[in-house]
Amino acid sequence: MSFTLTSSGAIVQKAGSGVNSTAAASSALLAAFSDQAEGTISAATRYDWVTNFGTLDTDIKQTLSDGVSDLAAMKLVAYDMSGYVAKREAETLLDLMRDNSVRIIEFLRNKVIDL
Repeated sequence: MSFTLTSSGAIVQKAGSGVNSTAAASSALLAAFSDQAEGTISAATRYDWVTNFGTLDTDIKQTLSDGVSDLAAMKLVAYDMSGYVAKREAETLLDLMRDNSVRIIEFLRNKVIDL
């Protein structure tokens, strides 16, 4: 399942410049966070996006990547917040990614009805 719906680069990019460099370079950690996020999106929308990825149009693939990378990057930020200028900086990133991922999950839930 690893990195079907997003890339490790998208996850690290969203985590921002304060991300722990050791964690950001860990392929095992990024793959685990990606798998967890892919599972969350599929469970929340009750649709197996990973299995059906090849049948999706480009817009939906980009939307999935956006949502999965948000959820995975949230885990990466929370892993170690010490690299951010202030804790509030990390919290703001987490809030932005949460808001975006919630909107995306709601959109995808509605999209499943149309599939």
